[in-house]
Amino acid sequence: MTTKFVTGKPSTMGDSYQLNTTTIIRHSARTFPEQEIVYRTTNGEWGRYTYGEAYARTQRIANALESIGVEPGDVVGILDWNSKRHFELYWAIPGTGAVMLQMNLRLPPLDLGYVTTHSGASVILVDETLLPVAEGLAAHSPGVREWVIMSDRPMSEITTTLPNARHFEELVADADPEYHWPIIDEKSAYSACYTTGTTGRPKGIFYSHRSIYLHTLACAASLDISADDTVMPVTPMFHCQSWGFPQAAVYSAAKIVLPGRYQAEDLPALVDTLISEEVTVANGAPAIFQPMLSYIKTLDPMPDLSQARLISGSTEPALSLMRDFYELTGANVIHAFGATESSPFVSVNLGLKPSMLGTVSDEKMWDRKRSQGLPVNGIDIRVVDSEDRDLPFDGESVGEVLLRGPWIAERYHELEDDADRFLDGYWRTGDVGSVDQFGYLKLTDRLKDVIKSGGEWISSIDMENAIVGIPRVADAAVISVPHPKWEERPLALVVTTDGEPLALDELHAGLDGRFAKWQLPEEIVHVAQLPRTGVGKIDKKALRLEHADVYGSSA
Repeated sequence: MTTKFVTGKPSTMGDSYQLNTTTIIRHSARTFPEQEIVYRTTNGEWGRYTYGEAYARTQRIANALESIGVEPGDVVGILDWNSKRHFELYWAIPGTGAVMLQMNLRLPPLDLGYVTTHSGASVILVDETLLPVAEGLAAHSPGVREWVIMSDRPMSEITTTLPNARHFEELVADADPEYHWPIIDEKSAYSACYTTGTTGRPKGIFYSHRSIYLHTLACAASLDISADDTVMPVTPMFHCQSWGFPQAAVYSAAKIVLPGRYQAEDLPALVDTLISEEVTVANGAPAIFQPMLSYIKTLDPMPDLSQARLISGSTEPALSLMRDFYELTGANVIHAFGATESSPFVSVNLGLKPSMLGTVSDEKMWDRKRSQGLPVNGIDIRVVDSEDRDLPFDGESVGEVLLRGPWIAERYHELEDDADRFLDGYWRTGDVGSVDQFGYLKLTDRLKDVIKSGGEWISSIDMENAIVGIPRVADAAVISVPHPKWEERPLALVVTTDGEPLALDELHAGLDGRFAKWQLPEEIVHVAQLPRTGVGKIDKKALRLEHADVYGSSA
């Protein structure tokens, strides 16, 4: 059935007022100029300044960008960590009418070069610590006319092969202190981000000012972020807006903690800061939260994180991770779902709805926290079968999840063969799941990762998280591999905490009661670590290729 589009009686409201992202920081800096922003420097120390000071620098940066020829519609790339400068550029670049290109540092040079060229980037701003990345990228990016180095050191102390490189802080120091923000058509692109899938070239999504503005409102409202909160965007700011946390924090005038550059060995410092700065909202993937938890377990006394909401995305967090955080520290690990194409906020699991309180057992309440939660207001969701017929929201009918809304992509940037990814204005997520009668979304797998054994489906996600809950298991992946009799069978790949193999009967015992015996893997592969994509997800394509003959050779 075709949806009818109608035009009613004209309103008398300010419908001509454009939803521009820079308005968010302009208004918060006006009303909360004293609110604090804590940031980590390149040498690992911590600095502090205020919304008012950040906004003043943002105006100078906008003028500096125009001084090197940046115009509305230009694409300006950023190679940086979750830093003070990156935060300022989040507002300055789009505020001029240009497009902020989020450049994933984990992409190989060829893919990063493709992203740079395909997006049309003409200016790249690069943190000094990432000069090797930029220098490797330069040969693959002939369209870049300006390279700008961001550093606290003077240009005379910096050595680089980048052509005609400029110094960011020198440009900012010379710029006018006041910038007159243009009114930008809200449908203009605010930023661009590229998918980092394991198949094909990265695909570009160009977010509009309107989409990000509305996404910000939904994110702040759904997570109940206010000026009383302290927000730490742990998820990289170079991919999918750090899930919209910088914007939601500024819109809410919350205190902000920017962790800067960090690697696995830096996580203890991040946890120490999370505790000392009394962070109440942080985001990250299970691959980040698990080692954080391991470090917390070494602390004495145990920190009180009862005010903390840890928003976990990328992959479903294991129930053991959520329970350990809560029982040891009081922190609430909240599962949320989204993707690059959805800006990314789609659904969030804050626990039981008020109407459900007191109706389920404690154990069932914890089990429900494994779901992706309730779709946020503003998002339309469908679950369809292989013929694109709608399935009922009964918690049992499983199909592909489709999404539509003001911050959901309707097409990819300059990609002609994308029709199979969209249907009647909906984006096909490629995720398999169901919605139950209470409205909760539960994903069971990716279409490409689902295990089809003997005509039945086995959820690799559910099995992985169950395996991670087994003592001595640090990380796990479950993949489908060909089988001569059953078409496909699950294969478990396990990383143990002590490096010692996990016996098959030990694995089966840990899965007992959660899976039928026919669903259990017949083989375990012990690995030191699991390969991951540029955004930290397990690279199942690589694992399937490597272990494709496990059951074939043993049959």
